[in-house]
Amino acid sequence: MPLTLEGSCRCGAVHFTCDSHTPQPYQLCYCSICRKTAGGGGFTINLGADARTLKVEDPNKVIRVFRAEIRDDDGSCAVSTGERSFCSACATALWLFSPEWPELVHPFASAIDSDLPVPPSRVHLMLRYKPSWVAPDIGPDDATFDLYPTDSLEDWHKARGLWVD
Repeated sequence: MPLTLEGSCRCGAVHFTCDSHTPQPYQLCYCSICRKTAGGGGFTINLGADARTLKVEDPNKVIRVFRAEIRDDDGSCAVSTGERSFCSACATALWLFSPEWPELVHPFASAIDSDLPVPPSRVHLMLRYKPSWVAPDIGPDDATFDLYPTDSLEDWHKARGLWVD
């Protein structure tokens, strides 16, 4: 049985639940989009959940969606397909949905109220975009990536026996 994640925004206007087979908060993303919209420590942590199970209570209709501009090294710019949902009343980042993976929703661990398991190691990704003031706390079993990791959320959890059935 997957783990049901319960989450909310800071002001309490939004509450949500979703079921996750991959509830370990192990990926620390240092990209400027995640960091600036949800990452007070210079990074943010996204979880994986089954998009079909996302249930949202938003009686005041305060949820908004932000789609970031992504700039390439050559200066070109495109709008991200990723939809970052947030509370417009208090600015809490809630979850990310990307049409490239329609079966998944990625709640921000910072919005989850349920107890989450402590991961045995972490993956630091998008380190290429880390600002100079951030000093990553990289453990001996942690993996680091300038861009994206090689394993998916599912692969990482299954390889460590942490997939929740």
